[in-house]
Amino acid sequence: MSGFQVRRGAPRSAFVPSPVFVGILALVGVSGWMTWTGYGNVRVDVFLLVLSGWVLSLCLHEYAHAVVAYFSGDRGVADRGYLRLDPLKYSHPLLSIVLPLVAVLLGGIGLPGGAVWVDHAHVRNKVKETLISAAGPATNVVFALLLAAPFVFGAGDDLGFVRDGSGEIVVVGEHGAFWLAVGALAFLQVTASLLNLLPVPGLDGGNILQPWLSPPYRRTYDLFAPYGFILLFVLLWQPQINQIFFAAVDWAGAAIGVPEIGRYGLEYMRFWSDFGS
Repeated sequence: MSGFQVRRGAPRSAFVPSPVFVGILALVGVSGWMTWTGYGNVRVDVFLLVLSGWVLSLCLHEYAHAVVAYFSGDRGVADRGYLRLDPLKYSHPLLSIVLPLVAVLLGGIGLPGGAVWVDHAHVRNKVKETLISAAGPATNVVFALLLAAPFVFGAGDDLGFVRDGSGEIVVVGEHGAFWLAVGALAFLQVTASLLNLLPVPGLDGGNILQPWLSPPYRRTYDLFAPYGFILLFVLLWQPQINQIFFAAVDWAGAAIGVPEIGRYGLEYMRFWSDFGS
């Protein structure tokens, strides 16, 4: 492996996961154990697992873009640190980490961001350019399928909510809080998959199509690309479009086995607010 990497122009260290990513992975493991065992405040456990799992998927989403770009000709992604899964190396950490986290906390939606800068001058191939853009959304699709798989085989069948003697709403079912968090993560991945595949200029879905546009359309696309993220925000703010989008999310989630209760997990994890009131 190391000899191959040298021939491709990057040292072995360029592929070593960063300490930041290892820390994120550790947090996923610890919060997963806490949620599985019901340690401490279970709503805090669900919060930590969903947030750390979501950040992990964001890192892998951007890594997928970078690694495909590297093998498509842009060796510079190694120099820029994109192959080490370090979110602090992203060119736009605000768009790729902070805003998606805020969107999860406030709106329960897997908002896409933009971070990995690819030098397309070194790619020069329409198919490769499309594959680079498609790699990120493909990662979200794989995550959604993997997270939905346990539910297809019966996990969380007894999952539900009841009120205890003090009036607090609690999760019931064997390891119910854990499966609620997994369902919430699966729901997020479905929203992210659909949003990332929308043909919005500047975002992954639009960038998948961009190499195949004629020069006049490509110039128009490049003109609107910097505002694609704002355009997506404005569209989702419209009630009718928001309803259509979440109807599509519910349909896609049901098709792969994501339980409907997963959406409620995104509300339940907000331990600072009342749930079910």
